[in-house]
Amino acid sequence: MQKREIGHLLVSQIGMECMGFSHGYGQVPSEKYAIEAIRNAYQEGCTFFDTAETYGKEMFEAGHNERLVGKAVEPFRKDITLATKLYLNIQEVENNGLEKVIREHLKKSMKNLKTDYIDLYYLHRINRDIPIEDVALVMGKLIQEKQIRGWGLSQVTKETIQKAHELTPVTAVQNLYSLLERDCEDDVFPYCLDNQIGVVAFSPIASGLLSGKVTSETKFEGDDVRKFVPQLTQENIVKNQPIIDILHQFAKEKEATPAQISLA
Repeated sequence: MQKREIGHLLVSQIGMECMGFSHGYGQVPSEKYAIEAIRNAYQEGCTFFDTAETYGKEMFEAGHNERLVGKAVEPFRKDITLATKLYLNIQEVENNGLEKVIREHLKKSMKNLKTDYIDLYYLHRINRDIPIEDVALVMGKLIQEKQIRGWGLSQVTKETIQKAHELTPVTAVQNLYSLLERDCEDDVFPYCLDNQIGVVAFSPIASGLLSGKVTSETKFEGDDVRKFVPQLTQENIVKNQPIIDILHQFAKEKEATPAQISLA
């Protein structure tokens, strides 16, 4: 698999988001299946694995996904780029102080992941009650201490990236991006390109819609997050069908799948 740089980190051009092994996309597979899938991805050349402290099997049972990923990648930990995400609660920060809270969360994530450093440590979502500048300064300390190799932001605007980057250079931004979600092209991509910040697209096949496997007949059950995605309402799937038809057409011509065409 080809490699790309996000900031100073070298990764496979396709990474593996591991959330679905714990929650969010219908029935959760067995641990055996999940571990085999992660290890098979590595054998196929994937060296970039992504998780988060909040991904859990039972409605945000914090740490479940990290522990699963840690177990799966343990044999080749030093050969991959491992990313996880931090969620900040304002009450916790007010009670204990921002730096202490971040350090405690990082320590727990490293324990879950069976590692003594994190390659890419994201702030999972922006909390407007916690200045991004303060988070950036703490991340800078963790980089200096070599506890993390780089840090990132998730689902953010160009203005937020700029505020953070001016204090501690941002390694990567993980935003929603696909053929159907292209807002990042307006100003996030240009700013990141100008400042050597990597962009990691999440949900690049629109939660399965661009694979052609999600149809107006598909039922999302349990804690499946797709129940809340506007594009995946029955009405909107029908209206977006012409896009899927075009993907199927090109896939047939190229002897590929609609998902492969969409990613390319």
